[in-house]
Amino acid sequence: MNQRSSVAELVASLKAELNRYPIGGKLPSSRAMVETHRVSPVTVSRALAQLAAEGLVVTRPGAGVFRAQPRNDTQAPGDTSWQEVALSADGATDAAPRAVDASGVLVTLAAPPSGVIEFNSGYLHSSLRPERAMAAALARAGRRPGAWGRPPVDGIPELREWFARGIGGPVTEAEVLVTAGGQSALTTALRALAPPGAPVLVESPTYPGMLAIARAAGLRPVPVPVDPDGVRPELLAAAFRATGARVFVCQPLFQNPTGAVLSAERRPEVLRIAREAGAFVVEDDFVRRLVHEDAGPLPKPLATDDQDGVVVHVCSLTKATSPSLRVGALAARGPVLERLRSIQIVESFFVPRPLQEATVELVGSPAWNRHLRSVAMELRDRRDTLTAALRGSLPELELPHVPTGGYHLWLRLPDRSDEGAVVSAALRAGVAVAPGRPYFPAEPPAPHLRLSFAGVASRGEITEGVRRLRTACDEAFG
Repeated sequence: MNQRSSVAELVASLKAELNRYPIGGKLPSSRAMVETHRVSPVTVSRALAQLAAEGLVVTRPGAGVFRAQPRNDTQAPGDTSWQEVALSADGATDAAPRAVDASGVLVTLAAPPSGVIEFNSGYLHSSLRPERAMAAALARAGRRPGAWGRPPVDGIPELREWFARGIGGPVTEAEVLVTAGGQSALTTALRALAPPGAPVLVESPTYPGMLAIARAAGLRPVPVPVDPDGVRPELLAAAFRATGARVFVCQPLFQNPTGAVLSAERRPEVLRIAREAGAFVVEDDFVRRLVHEDAGPLPKPLATDDQDGVVVHVCSLTKATSPSLRVGALAARGPVLERLRSIQIVESFFVPRPLQEATVELVGSPAWNRHLRSVAMELRDRRDTLTAALRGSLPELELPHVPTGGYHLWLRLPDRSDEGAVVSAALRAGVAVAPGRPYFPAEPPAPHLRLSFAGVASRGEITEGVRRLRTACDEAFG
């Protein structure tokens, strides 16, 4: 049984037993609960924390856990219908709607029910994370002089220097801002570069989280199709001419969701087209550290070929470590850097210093490179396992490209098939998959699925997940 279901079951048991104790009555000790319910001390601790958060118990250090005074929930709910008018009134004159749709992001963030295989995860499974190394780094960081003080608003110098070296080329520490992960960096970049109502060119298909950011800022995402060699330059140039856009957002390396890598021939073309349009290129370099073991030499970031400040570079450590290590970077040159800095300061002040110090400890330790090598091997093996299973059991699902980096495969369903029906049938069969529709800023050309091989527990679970997906497709295709 996994930890999540164990905690839920213990919470349910303790809730059922609460009425046995008077208000203020003391519950059994944690040790007694461990023995009675046959669970770990960690499970007991988490269950009690959940009950305390719900106001059902009160914990008193050194004394124990006590039943809390019930809250008065008899008050009638208020009338919030006025908010519909308030939230829509300002939008009446907006050039683009600012309604926020987080459904495409929640697909990869929401934990599926117990027993469901996660082919929809956007992060490494806990068995692939460097959890021991992160815990040790956090412990060392907490003892650093000044670790709990206020950091420089741009980020601590050691971390900015490390990011600058990783980006390479002409990028210096002075041109790097430390951010609270890649999503925060993209939000800052789009707010800095385009006013509400402006068009922003995006790859199609592309990362739903970026589309949500753009729409929440009142921007109008305009799709530019990609193929196995990345964005198509002739269509990019045409889109700039047609829209007058001043921003293009792209993922040149292992693009999400297609896995495409921008070809060497197209790289200078993209920069030239943007420069001639007087536009910025936001380079989302989100999985450079999740390269597979059999990959050849990686192309350098676009930022290394940029002398004129065209590229605003975004990168993050989250994908290669843990969903909770939300540390990333923005790199830019010229006046735009000051605007990026100002927006970040206003929105979040700075990334907490203990987290920055822990990141420096982590990436400076021998465990860091060992972790990257281990993940590179495991992702290659998982990718090959998933690819072989799909080709053997689901040949009707088209797999146009097998990437050598990243953590997912992009599949095209048969024409005129019902993507939503496949996703629903898959969940009933015990496997969660990501639908393709949220990845398209406009009408999709065909139904798709995205399958992640990083969030599952093992290669055996991948094989079982494909078996379940076969059952779902049989149901959906009739």
